[in-house]
Amino acid sequence: MANLVIASNSKAMSKLDGSVKNKVYDFFEKLNKDDTSPKLHIEPLKAAVDPRVRTGRVDLYWRAILFRIDDKSSGTTYIYMGTWPHDDAIKLAERATLRVNPINGTLEGLIGEVPANEQPAVSTPTKPPPAPELSYLEGVGYTLADLTEGLGIDPALADRAMAAPDESALLEVAEAGLEWEGSALLDLATGIAIETIRDKHGFTDQPIDTSVDEDQQIIAALERPASKMQFAFIEDDEELRRVIEGGDFAAWRIFLHPEQRRYVESNYGGAFRLSGGAGTGKTVVAIHRARRLSRTNPNARIILTTFNATLAQGLKADLATLDSTISIAEKPGDRGVYVGGIDALGRDVLHRAGGLADAAAERIFGHRVEFGSRRTAPDTVWREVAQTVDSGLDKKLATPAFLETEYVAVVLANQITTLEQYAKVPRPGRGVRLSRPQRIAVWKLVEAYRRQSQMDETISFPEVLALAAEALRIRTEKDGSYLADHVIVDEAQDLHATHWALLRSLAAEGPNDLFIAEDSHQRIYGSPIVLSRFGIKIVGRSRRLTLNYRTTAQNLRFAVGVLSGAEYSDLEQEEETTTDYRSARSGPEPELIPCENLADELKTVAAKIKTWLEEDAVEPESIAVLTRSQDERDRFVRGLGEHGVPARAVDKNAAVPGQPLVMTMHRAKGMEFSRVILAGADDKHVPSPATLRSIPDEERDEALLRERSLLYVASSRARDALVVTWSGRRSELLGAGK
Repeated sequence: MANLVIASNSKAMSKLDGSVKNKVYDFFEKLNKDDTSPKLHIEPLKAAVDPRVRTGRVDLYWRAILFRIDDKSSGTTYIYMGTWPHDDAIKLAERATLRVNPINGTLEGLIGEVPANEQPAVSTPTKPPPAPELSYLEGVGYTLADLTEGLGIDPALADRAMAAPDESALLEVAEAGLEWEGSALLDLATGIAIETIRDKHGFTDQPIDTSVDEDQQIIAALERPASKMQFAFIEDDEELRRVIEGGDFAAWRIFLHPEQRRYVESNYGGAFRLSGGAGTGKTVVAIHRARRLSRTNPNARIILTTFNATLAQGLKADLATLDSTISIAEKPGDRGVYVGGIDALGRDVLHRAGGLADAAAERIFGHRVEFGSRRTAPDTVWREVAQTVDSGLDKKLATPAFLETEYVAVVLANQITTLEQYAKVPRPGRGVRLSRPQRIAVWKLVEAYRRQSQMDETISFPEVLALAAEALRIRTEKDGSYLADHVIVDEAQDLHATHWALLRSLAAEGPNDLFIAEDSHQRIYGSPIVLSRFGIKIVGRSRRLTLNYRTTAQNLRFAVGVLSGAEYSDLEQEEETTTDYRSARSGPEPELIPCENLADELKTVAAKIKTWLEEDAVEPESIAVLTRSQDERDRFVRGLGEHGVPARAVDKNAAVPGQPLVMTMHRAKGMEFSRVILAGADDKHVPSPATLRSIPDEERDEALLRERSLLYVASSRARDALVVTWSGRRSELLGAGK
């Protein structure tokens, strides 16, 4: 039985339709069973540059290009490079090479371009533009030797990179290189040290072992982190089918960047925090890490959670796509990987708490309570008590937004049960300072809120979380046990105080206990949190991803521009910057289109979607129109329909294929689309006037940060094309300019 290694999608490889993919899969099934079968026509080529290259018959028209490696210890291994039409495959295979990079030990599979014809086209010479005194990389301080001798980049590619006059030109060069070369060139654009780039890519400082033959060197090189950017061992038929059918945007789930792979495979002495901008692969790392921990210890109890149920459904689907054999736990605390939104996690934990729930209530509320099972929207209760209770609190503070945040971040987080405790408790992170009379007034409303909830037999999710966290702490006090061995948290920037209380109480502090993925620039809910206040000690175990795989460089530049001038802090209260964010892809510049009025904007958006739908490769559901509010969403759905573009509104329901999608910017969180239109980006909708009116003046700056973050999240949903439209005056968050 032969081993199979598959290369990531080559830039020269033709796009294969579904029928051809199925034939490729059948070809590999036969290869795996018996690679000597004459039906496969696994044949060497007399004119091949590399004697290891083979072609195999997929059908009469299509042929696969492979390298055959024979190693005494591992047996025969075939490295699949792609499938092309018969004649093209022969020409490509003759020029294909497989080698171990002598500088960094990375395995490199090289496939050339299909010659257009035998004679080069004659073109009229043009005068090249004058070269700058210093190229972009020279200006940063690099030399050609840094690229070739320091990193091992191909000399021809290195020459082109050193000649690139600006960052955009360097990106074009990066796209022409191997996966690791493109990644290294993008790192060079940030000006970081050569040794740092080598470390990020896992380049070896050990010389290649020339005492073994070349085939053994190749097998050893396959284990290098940078090699795994291009090559992946396929362990079974199911994994092979997933890779073949996955398509371009699913490939990065298999072919991890060495830096991502490090965070998947490393063991940490305690809680670890991974930050990074939108599209840098934090979620992919979290999913791979859950799989890795599960494989390391099949009996481990692993919890994979995120901000809400919709995002959790995505995590669960992606985990199944990555590995359909992984054990999924039905309940938290069971063997395997439990995947769920964090509010649902808290509810499940509390349901299993039994008598510990009463003891927890004593600590949280000061007495046992009889809460019903119904959940309630806190805003409704706070609004009612603020209107009916004569507390004396200023109207600017007696709002549902302020009172709910104060209740969760201060009262529940500190288990405040009396006015005396509340009058003395520190309130770090709260933008509004409260005098003693104001604290007395707030406490009156807190007591009224709790009385009303008991009368209605309702309980809010933050209260559920607080009770669940305390029940787990009581359990640990009694018998020293914990519910989970490992906890992995995605989209952690949007979690509030009782979320963190629950997360800390789930697993014992120790090796690989908490893995936290977050991006403070995407925080669109809640207030800033400092992890150390909840007993979560990072102490140096924190890293950041900067390479964006989803968004083009042009769209990323626009999205980051939305954040310009604002100051953000991460979960350790350190400044969060965007200065070294880079994209691995290039595309068209975002279009910013002013419109005369709403009718003109609807007509413009409809025309743009119709143009996209006329393109062959564009699927309707890969187009999304994002709005600031639900009212605007519904208005655009109706308006597009009137202009001959049937569109589907997406709320809590999952998106379905067949039509362009229209949803709020909040709903688009965690999703990605080929083409995105940000509609209604005017000063009447972005930032939301209603949101800003409902908060105290002291919290306005924080609310504006969330509005910027929301626009950043929406902008970064686009893989390829981004269009921004508005009528009237453009939003101040778009900045000046066109």
